[in-house]
Amino acid sequence: MKLTKKRFKEDYIKKLESERAKSIEEASDWDKYYALGYLIKDYLAENWVMTNKRYVIEEEKQVYYFSMEFLIGKLLINNLINLGIKEICDEGLSELGVDLTKLEDVEKDAGLGNGGLGRLAACFLDSMASMHIPGHGCGIRYKYGLFEQKIIDGYQVEFPDKWLQNENVWEIRRSSKSVIVKFGGEIRTVNENGKLKFFHENYEAILAVPYDTPIVGYENHTVNTLRLWSAEAQKQEFDYSSFSRGEYLKAFEHKHSVESISQILYPNDSFEEGRILRLKQEYFLVSAGIQSIIRTFKKLKKPIEDFARYNAIHINDTHPALCIPELMRILMDDEGLEWYQAWQITTETISFTNHTIMAEASEKWNVEMFKALLPRIFMIIHEINERFCKNLWDIKYNGNFKKISEMAIIADGQIRMAHLAIVVSHSVNGVAKLHTEILKKQEYSDFYAIYPNKFNNKTNGITHRRWLLKSNPELANLINETMGQSWIKDPMKLSGLLGRIKDSGFQEKIHGIKQNNKIKLANMIKRRYSINLDPDSIFDIQAKRFHEYKRQKLNVLNIMHLYNRLIDNPDIDIIPRTFIFAGKAAPGYYIAKQTIKLINTLAEKINNDKRIKGKLKVVFMENYGVSLAEQIIPAANVSEQLSTTTKEASGTGNMKFMMNGGITVATLDGANVEIRNAVGDENIVIFGLKEKEVFELYSSGTYNSIDLYNEDIRLKTVLDQLINGFFPVKKDEFLIIYDSLLKHNDEYFVLKDFSSYVEAQKRVDSLYKDRSKWLEMSIMNIGSSGIFSSDRTINEYASEVWRL
Repeated sequence: MKLTKKRFKEDYIKKLESERAKSIEEASDWDKYYALGYLIKDYLAENWVMTNKRYVIEEEKQVYYFSMEFLIGKLLINNLINLGIKEICDEGLSELGVDLTKLEDVEKDAGLGNGGLGRLAACFLDSMASMHIPGHGCGIRYKYGLFEQKIIDGYQVEFPDKWLQNENVWEIRRSSKSVIVKFGGEIRTVNENGKLKFFHENYEAILAVPYDTPIVGYENHTVNTLRLWSAEAQKQEFDYSSFSRGEYLKAFEHKHSVESISQILYPNDSFEEGRILRLKQEYFLVSAGIQSIIRTFKKLKKPIEDFARYNAIHINDTHPALCIPELMRILMDDEGLEWYQAWQITTETISFTNHTIMAEASEKWNVEMFKALLPRIFMIIHEINERFCKNLWDIKYNGNFKKISEMAIIADGQIRMAHLAIVVSHSVNGVAKLHTEILKKQEYSDFYAIYPNKFNNKTNGITHRRWLLKSNPELANLINETMGQSWIKDPMKLSGLLGRIKDSGFQEKIHGIKQNNKIKLANMIKRRYSINLDPDSIFDIQAKRFHEYKRQKLNVLNIMHLYNRLIDNPDIDIIPRTFIFAGKAAPGYYIAKQTIKLINTLAEKINNDKRIKGKLKVVFMENYGVSLAEQIIPAANVSEQLSTTTKEASGTGNMKFMMNGGITVATLDGANVEIRNAVGDENIVIFGLKEKEVFELYSSGTYNSIDLYNEDIRLKTVLDQLINGFFPVKKDEFLIIYDSLLKHNDEYFVLKDFSSYVEAQKRVDSLYKDRSKWLEMSIMNIGSSGIFSSDRTINEYASEVWRL
């Protein structure tokens, strides 16, 4: 947009006065941030309105991306950049005595996600808007998000994430577009003139209220929408009669029960109440979203039979898979279509991304619980299953009850959501080439045999506008000076940097930028944790959700081994190393939380041991999220991607680190394979078991971790140190970790990959000593990262899946 500094300053002062009734001199940082946020929203509002009008007038096919998570981070700077007014606003604010950086610090990360799933969804929204694609997000407006992580005595402690404690300046409440979502009750079936009609009675009605957030495209006048739904009671008044009788809790009981649906991301499903709440969340999202989509479509005045021509609905993993029966329900019960018509529209409209092969993440619902909560939806899923099983019997598995039961959507008292999504969706994609091949050949091979044309790969991507342009402005400016700004809209042009790999002057500029980023991170760590770091050390970072398959334990065991080496010989010739960890463990995931305790216990021991002469430091940075990632990732020399091969679907952190010049230490898992292919074997450090070796170990059952413990003195030493008093904690503090690796036979092959990982780390040390070689590798990674932009991924979805 066109904006002068003079106009901006005038607008800002007026907005501060009108919204906060304060002058700049008396305004707090919150007041200043609030006024700026609302002013920016004013600036983008015209494009937001015009974008929606254009979609209606031009009758463009709309994409609706359903996800339980949208980890959008902070929006202030991102919106300024995409509007093309950051520099003007920064200068104008400075002249008014306002520091833009301080205002950014006031903003809280939106508590709308946990990890890669939500961050991917946010990247996709950015790319769709920046590529003029009419795509919108559909999610839940969680009041508290996941949780705020604090480390107390080395342990993770969870606190409510009060991200909405102050007003969210970016959202607009659309009360007039609220819809009713129905739970429980009974279905009355009536035969009218030979046609069955279904009436939902005695249900609990929940009001779904939409809050819209603008998604601003990069300098292109397109503003799409992220619509988040909040659960509210239909009648906001509390039960006055109960209150009058002194039953104070009961007076508010229904209101609180309803609002719990959008209270927190991923309620603990270890108990039935938690499972019911999670199912409620998922249906609440899809029912509200589908109803809204139908209403928007009707503005076109097109027949409902044309719905699939104008709409594409994409479900991000199985959480929103109830889009399928809900769309069927509306088309049949509300719009009066026959089953075959509703089926055709639904299958042509819905596409599905699978994000995991982990059995624990494959959603299944108890039939009785599901039937009681969603009676009409269960009837539709049951009918889909009956028809699917009959089809299997007729075309392929006549008499093979075992195979049909294995593939059924409903079996053994459970509803298998992944099976439902595969059977009905017209497209089923994995998120990395290896992951997709595993889906086709291993996990869902039976379905692939029947639906070979459904399965396809769409390797994940990240928005380079946030993860390079915003997060690493020094590097972005160097790229602009070197080859212009065309890469911002066409990230494949980052390959233009490859011609500078041998340029010593360019290498030194890259080195200087990395050092500056490391100094900034070191200063932050000094302020927060009172730990002094050496910016000349290798910053070796593993930042991701804590899970056993991601193998933070492998990293820890290597650090313990390196520490033991330094105790034996403090003068050993190694580059000083700073290991930085960040990530959250699920509240009920005890072993993951104990791994965090182990890291902090190890850090306390190492960081205070003067014998090792400062050659080794360990830091755990609490409450990892988008904004912290933006500060950590540009400072990384080494990116740790240690998942057990075949377990990580793709990963996107690996892409963010490489885009910022970090060198990847990785197994050949997920998108690491494609990063290796992009940069070449000499510009990545690969270790560990290969895909075939992992499957052979699983199938043969011959792996015995005790053998490795007995054969490798390094392993025996570090494992014994977990339980022999080496750490100043109670003796059984880390017994669960010790037992997982030995007593329970090391499910994720940590010990099997240990020796290979130690050698990989020695290679990192050797490579880093050759500064020119290391910088060549760094430039190769930056210049090769364009293919991992979400722009490329979205372009593939748009043309091959959504058929735009």
